[in-house]
Formats: sequence, structure tokens, C-alpha cells
Amino acid sequence: MAIDSRYGFYEFFCGGGMARLGLGPRWRCDFANDIDPAKLAAYAGNFGSGDLRAGDIASVTPDELPGEADLAWASFPCQDLSLAGPRSGLKGERSGVFYQFWRLIEALNEQGRAPRLIGIENVTGLLTCSGGADFTALCEALDAGGYRFGALEIDARWFLPQSRPRLFVTALRKDIPIPDDLVLESAPDSLSPFHTRAVHRAAQSLPEPLKRSWVWWALPVPPIPNRQLEDVLEPPRRVAWHSPEETRRFITLMSKANSEKLSEIKRSGEAKVGALYRRTRVEKGEKVQRAEVRFDGLAGCLRTPGGGSSRQFIMTVKGRRVRTRSLTGREYARLMGLPDEYRLPTRESAALHLSGDGVAVDVVSFLRSHLFEPVLEHARSTAVAAE
Repeated sequence: MAIDSRYGFYEFFCGGGMARLGLGPRWRCDFANDIDPAKLAAYAGNFGSGDLRAGDIASVTPDELPGEADLAWASFPCQDLSLAGPRSGLKGERSGVFYQFWRLIEALNEQGRAPRLIGIENVTGLLTCSGGADFTALCEALDAGGYRFGALEIDARWFLPQSRPRLFVTALRKDIPIPDDLVLESAPDSLSPFHTRAVHRAAQSLPEPLKRSWVWWALPVPPIPNRQLEDVLEPPRRVAWHSPEETRRFITLMSKANSEKLSEIKRSGEAKVGALYRRTRVEKGEKVQRAEVRFDGLAGCLRTPGGGSSRQFIMTVKGRRVRTRSLTGREYARLMGLPDEYRLPTRESAALHLSGDGVAVDVVSFLRSHLFEPVLEHARSTAVAAE
């Protein structure tokens, strides 16, 4: 019988399977779990249901997790950590499910089959929520579980035309060696794209015992992508545009700075495509809804339809003519790195929710190529050499 050389992984809070797509065909999913019916249906429709466990993670038992995974991936809910949320942290009802995930990792550890790697993705607010106590608690759990760990703040704009900074914590079992070229000996003197000020501050704020388990992962700086927002959009004739009245409504919601930005584009005579979204701002002590637009070739950070920025829109300017419309579910998916052959939920709101609540596929692919696989290949070659 041929030896299966692929890597095995568990995907918790799997959503529509974006981490699975990012890991690619060399990786074998041994277990996936989520509670959302629409996301589960999309996952099963694209990958089958053989490895899919529907339901609350609190009901999952360690015996349901087969073998010894190379990676356990967890994109746990961010609502209690996000700047757009209540900031109740890991004690919150939704983000607190991290501890249900960790319950399973601890049980696997007791059975002698803890995952070699753990990948955690969440909003960057995890670094500062509860005054940094939540991030410290996360690191304490990893350390006590026998892992070294490090954090990277990666913006999807390095790979996709969307501004989407997210925190990625990668932990490696302490019994597994790290290749020299994958770790820095000390904190970088200058800020790298991924070792941001927030990551530096969080690392420096850790108690001394935890600092000894901290790893400054050394990843290459990716090239700036050539794709622009307009490259992922549907042809203009295929989509429904707002009425002139609806477009004027957006314009009236603009602040002076955004109005001037639009006027400048009009005067230039250039044809421009921008991302438009609504924000609640505090002006003179009162909350005011504002429409804000960017013409830098990027969409703003996609969120679920009920999130802080709600749904995003497109604004096109050609001379004096201004048009607006909603971004479609398929456009949301492309901005997250989902291929067009990916089967989205039929309901538009469910499609928007799946993408806005997911992890950027291309970022997972980057971590796979430059961190996960090099670490695992080094571990395998070291073990063979020892034998």
C-alpha cells in the first residue's frame, strides 16, 4: 500500500472551508466542524460531508478526532474581540468558544497525540482586548499545552484587493525543532509588514516565563499584488445599479473630506472605481451615519451584512457621472480568494455572510508555503536522520 504523504489537519469553526482551500491539495482534512447551517451546506456542497461534523463544538469529543494531526486550525468567532463588537473578549459568549477548542487540544495532548501545529486566526483586537489580558491568556494556554508560539499581523491586501488586517498565531509543539531560517533570534529592529507595533507591544507585555516560549517567525515579504478592485467586479451590464436618488443619498451622507475626494475625481475627468461603505461617526458629541469612499484599488474590510460596516458598495465615476451599487456575493467571494467554481449559498445574504466571516484563502496559502510545510518537512527530515 502506498504511503499517504499528505499532511492531515482539523478545521474548527470551518465556515465555508476557506482554510481548507488555502491549505491546498497536499493537505488532507480529517475533521471539520461548524454550527452555522448555511456555512455547513456550502462546505458540504464544495468538499463533501465525509469529514464534516455539524453542531456546537462543545458537543465534540476528542475520540471523534482521528489520528495525530499536523495542524489544528481555528478561526473562532471574533464578535467579542472586534473593535466593532462589545469587546467582552474571551469571556464573551461567542469568542469564549476558544476554550471549547482548547478543551479538545488538551484532551489530545493527554492521549499523546496533540497536533504538531496550531493555527489561530482572529481580528487584531485580540492583541488589545481586555487590556491585553485575553492575548496573555491565549499564550498561557499554548505554553501550558506544550507549544511555542508567535503572532503575525497579516493584511490580505498583500494578496487580494481588500484591506483586511488579521492576527495569525502559529504555535508549534516544543518537541519539534524549528528550522533556523524560519525564526529570528530576537525581536526585529525595524518593523516588518507582519511584526507590527501592536504585535511588538503584545509580545513585550507578556510575563517573562511566556516570553521564553515566544517565537519571532521569519517570513518573506510578498510582492505587492497587481490585482485591483475593478479586476474582481462583474461586467457593468450584469449587475443592478442604484437609482439616481439612491446614489445622491450616499453623496449627501459624505463628510467634507469625502465630498472633496469625489469632487477631485470628477474634475480630473478620469474613470475611477471606488469602494463605498457606511460608518457611524461621532461628530460634536452625536452619532452620525457617514458614507466613505476609497479610490486606492482596494475594498474596505469585508464583514458580515450585520457587522460594523454592514454591506459594501461600488462607486464608479466617469466625468460628471456617478453611479453606485451593492457588491455582489460573488464579488465578496473573489475578494476573499474564493475561485469562481466555488459554490456559494443561493441566498445572497448567506453568501455575503460566508465570505465576510471567513479567512482570506491567499493568506492561508502563504502561511502554508512559508511556515507550515517548511516546519513539518524539517521535522520529518530530522526524524529520518535520527533513525
